[in-house]
Amino acid sequence: MGKIVESYKDEPLLIVLSAMGKTTNALEKVAEAFYAGNKENSLNLFHLIKENHITTAKYLLVTSYNKTVEHLNSFFTEIEWLLHDKAVQSYDYYYDQIVCIGELLSSCIVSAFLNEKGIKNEWIDVRDIIRTDNSFREANVCWEETKVNINRTGILTNNTICVTQGFVGSTDQNESTTLGREGSDYTAAIFANLLEATDLTIWKDVDGVMSADPKIFPTTSLIDAISFNEVIEMAFYGAQVIHPKTIKPLQNKKIPLLVKSFLHPSLPGTIISNTGDKNLPPIIVLKNNLALMRLQTQNFSFIGEIQMSKLYHLLAELNIKPTLIQTAAINLQICIDEREEKIQQLAAMASEMFGVQVEKGLILLTVRHYKEDILSQLTKGKNIILSQKTKETAQVLYHE
Repeated sequence: MGKIVESYKDEPLLIVLSAMGKTTNALEKVAEAFYAGNKENSLNLFHLIKENHITTAKYLLVTSYNKTVEHLNSFFTEIEWLLHDKAVQSYDYYYDQIVCIGELLSSCIVSAFLNEKGIKNEWIDVRDIIRTDNSFREANVCWEETKVNINRTGILTNNTICVTQGFVGSTDQNESTTLGREGSDYTAAIFANLLEATDLTIWKDVDGVMSADPKIFPTTSLIDAISFNEVIEMAFYGAQVIHPKTIKPLQNKKIPLLVKSFLHPSLPGTIISNTGDKNLPPIIVLKNNLALMRLQTQNFSFIGEIQMSKLYHLLAELNIKPTLIQTAAINLQICIDEREEKIQQLAAMASEMFGVQVEKGLILLTVRHYKEDILSQLTKGKNIILSQKTKETAQVLYHE
């Protein structure tokens, strides 16, 4: 990473960092144990995360090790105080207070490492900058307040290098929030938009935007150039390469997005802009851990505008974004993320209008620019629950 940053050191640079390794997954287990009332287990799980980060700091740092550990300890204490309490608010609230710590820890260590390498930088707590509402786990950015905070702190005004965190924000009550899984990309796009950046580069462990996940489909190919519109479609259907909300702030300001590999930084990667959709290959997206909610009118009346309006109101109220909706005369099916608390809330509220059934443990296959032979090959032997096609996109929902 040091060599990559050093190549930009003569220009103003904002570095937005994610959590290290599997830290977010580990912190999710801490949050689950805490909310289940298992304080001892949550503290033990968090202790392992602490030790891992202290070991990493010890391995990377020399002169700033003690000062950095003091900084890390302030974050550790913040979480440990919470873990000694009892849960009295929603799971999503505690999820954000606990899981946000991963980015704070990683950015603290990386900032110190770069300073030791002679790359002077300023560490910034993003919670002092990005203001959000209190939709925990899927917080909405308050753009005007965030812009005011950027101007107040004067980020990059002196051609400096700043290091901050992705994925994280805070409410006006200083409660930590998160912007959705893989939200570091979105954070970078927010800053790029408000700072009028010339471009944004996202560094991944792949060579760029691929036609499918190379860990699942070995024959996948690199896409050299692709449009914002196409990437929005990919992200909506569950592709992990770009966070779904990342594109709009860039597209609005015509800021090109580069996706490059930190493993092979000399490779050109993929450029995402307003053009670039010529001769695209079939693009394959798999999304796991989904549930299908089947809704049927209680008196066998046709589903009309009133029912659909109320249903969309419920989805908005619960901040649930369906991946697929299929309607018929007296029933409809909604494919959503398998988040137990959200499913229970939606089922309870929808039961006032519909009979409700839920099927879990499903996978959604989406193929953009599909060909029938490829689609048949991908779905061969699958227990298909639901399928849907347009001219450009085919979707198949099946059991794991």
